[in-house]
Amino acid sequence: MTRREGVSNDHSLMPLMRYTMKAVALAASAAFACITSMPNRATAASVVSAPYGATQQGQAVVQYTLSNARGVTMSCITYGGIVTRLDVPDRRGRRADIVLGFGSLSDYEKHNGKIHFGGLIGRYANRIADGRFELDGRSYKLPVNEPPNTLHGGPRGFDEKVWTVVRTFQGAQGAGVQLRYVSPDGENGFPGTLSVDVTYTLTDDNEVRIDYRAKTDKPTVVNLTNHSYFNLAGEGSGSVEAQLIMIAGSTYTPIRPDSIPTGEIVSVENTPLDLRALTPIGARLRSSHPQMRYAHGYDHNWKLNKNGPRNGEPSFAARAYDPSSGRVLDVYTTQPGLQFYTGNGLDGSVVGMSGAAYRQTDGFALEAEHFPDSPNRPTFPSTELKPGDEYHEVTVWKIGVR
Repeated sequence: MTRREGVSNDHSLMPLMRYTMKAVALAASAAFACITSMPNRATAASVVSAPYGATQQGQAVVQYTLSNARGVTMSCITYGGIVTRLDVPDRRGRRADIVLGFGSLSDYEKHNGKIHFGGLIGRYANRIADGRFELDGRSYKLPVNEPPNTLHGGPRGFDEKVWTVVRTFQGAQGAGVQLRYVSPDGENGFPGTLSVDVTYTLTDDNEVRIDYRAKTDKPTVVNLTNHSYFNLAGEGSGSVEAQLIMIAGSTYTPIRPDSIPTGEIVSVENTPLDLRALTPIGARLRSSHPQMRYAHGYDHNWKLNKNGPRNGEPSFAARAYDPSSGRVLDVYTTQPGLQFYTGNGLDGSVVGMSGAAYRQTDGFALEAEHFPDSPNRPTFPSTELKPGDEYHEVTVWKIGVR
């Protein structure tokens, strides 16, 4: 059994209110117990590719499936860099896909511009107020796709582009695929030709490591993330309200009614956003607190405490736990913030991989990223990228069971 540094030993000391005693006991033991390794199912890490159809414009799309020696597989497609599946055993060894998604490329093309299942988000993840920002004394106007604001880079963002595969690899470091997209100068109003490389690596330690790298030929702003929706009980299994969440953030950036940050960084104390101990996702979801009403649930950015390593390696950001299956997801990142989202826009109008109609709380997203609207907020961590510099951020999903 192993434990990653960055998780303190007292995260579950606070009692979990409004929850069954059995779940409380399971949550407490999960927080204190080491996460067990999954049994070996394969002989070595591997990468397999297969056609995934063609876009409406006729561009061929390929799916890459990464497998490790412990029975975990992850699939992604070159359209949007979308993670289409993440198959993980539960405590009894039964495998299930723990990310929401569609069964066809046409569904991703039809719906993902609003839902963003599993996609690589850019140029700017999250929101930019009024679709405007200034950089080096020049004003830039972006297309608005969540009036009055620009969300996730605007219409036809990075998760709706066909990425190029630079390489695949398999060996002692795991199995992986490196994707590239070159965003031309002025695309969706952003300055500079931006070359982006994202590498997915699945290791035999049951980690999905996502490396984001970018370079530009003009000063620009960059904020990249992955927008997977998780359901640790399995895709199509229903609400995640009984699953537990913990976020390593003592402060957050409160929002206005249009979901743009006010510019403040305030304590989570005595708010529904205090998730410093494992807490059922549904426990405070229907709170009348203004922040919960503005977002119709959780859709907020936490400033991460960054208590872990400070040598450029990812530090602990969040833990999610499903008492029913025993699956645990730990998130580590180099990013300064984490957006926790409870799928508030899912209204039953789209049907997922298993044939179930997706509704609010059928999945949750943990988007490691810089803060929303940072280009307009000088007090927030900078998202500026200049020629000659390299943007490099890392996020790790650590998968386990107990």
